[in-house]
Amino acid sequence: MIRSVFLVLALTMSSCSVPLSTKEGNLSRVGAEAALRALWSERQAQLEEERAAELQSRTIELAGKVLRWEERVYGEAPTNGHSLWVSMHGGGNAPARVNNRQWTNQMSLYKPAEGIYVAPRAPTDAWNLWHQSHIDPMFDRLIEDYVVLRGVNPDRVYIMGYSAGGDGVWQLAPRMADRWAAAAMMAGHPNDASLLPLRNLPFALFVGGNDAAYNRNKIVAERAVDLGKLREGDPGGYEHLARIYPGLPHWMNRKDAEALPWMAERTRNPWPRKIVWQQDDVTHTRFYWLGVPPAEAKAKTKMVAEVDGQNIVLTGDVPKGITLRLSDKLLNLDKPLRVSVNDREVFRGRVARRTEVIRESLQERADPRSAATAKLALDW
Repeated sequence: MIRSVFLVLALTMSSCSVPLSTKEGNLSRVGAEAALRALWSERQAQLEEERAAELQSRTIELAGKVLRWEERVYGEAPTNGHSLWVSMHGGGNAPARVNNRQWTNQMSLYKPAEGIYVAPRAPTDAWNLWHQSHIDPMFDRLIEDYVVLRGVNPDRVYIMGYSAGGDGVWQLAPRMADRWAAAAMMAGHPNDASLLPLRNLPFALFVGGNDAAYNRNKIVAERAVDLGKLREGDPGGYEHLARIYPGLPHWMNRKDAEALPWMAERTRNPWPRKIVWQQDDVTHTRFYWLGVPPAEAKAKTKMVAEVDGQNIVLTGDVPKGITLRLSDKLLNLDKPLRVSVNDREVFRGRVARRTEVIRESLQERADPRSAATAKLALDW
């Protein structure tokens, strides 16, 4: 009831000097901020009722799979909310009892100075237990539950994993880069994962110098060099930390825990001015402020999006029907903007802030920091 009253007040509140909307119903910048606060409060109330049981039971069931987890809380919550640490266990293609032991070990493997440390149990016992297609929506929901019900700061959500869990970090960090503030891979193998979507995600990688199984030590060293080259070619992106510990095998004697303070110093930017989006074999329809129709979410396609003042430049595999999710955090919506696709201008004009866009954005993802206030669908 309180949130409903707040919703009415926030949307009807007016200022003698700053109007909240135009005659056409478009929102001013101040009006969009007020609407976002109100609609987020409404969405929170809805999800608090819907999700309370699954957070209490620490169980998420989706598409016939079950994700369970344990948590530990460290330190006092900052004024802007606790951080969240998702830590994936090792194991893989083994009996359930083996993966259960790995899960138990992961629960106490790392201790952040502050935050809610969550150790999930993989839903399957397959070799790729952490990067099958059911994991992405499960982790999306897990994050939402903690943001809504535990007040976690969505700009301070971190992912890490050891061994098979490290395999998962290689895959999930780029696939879900717009969710994480930083990622740390411990003793995992990248398989076919791309580094390109890590452009805005600080990424740490750790391996023992003698961890020769599957050539982990050599491949991690090669990927560290690759990240260095990407950083050199794009100094505004690809921040990384690489440690190859001489003489150590697969178990690194907890030296890799140095990742945690490094990660904790970093926060997510949900509105980066440059995005590199390369789809994995598990595809997504949204990445930062870009969205594509489900039929156009195709494996291995790549596009780059950049904002320069009021200009948005899209290059690469840009599908018709692509949606630009916009906010004044990205550019000035009071001014016209120009959009080009592969050197062809496809739009010039203003894009209005709308209440329905904010509501839709929060329904799609319970994340007020990344909620769009305006939207532009391109179909040239």
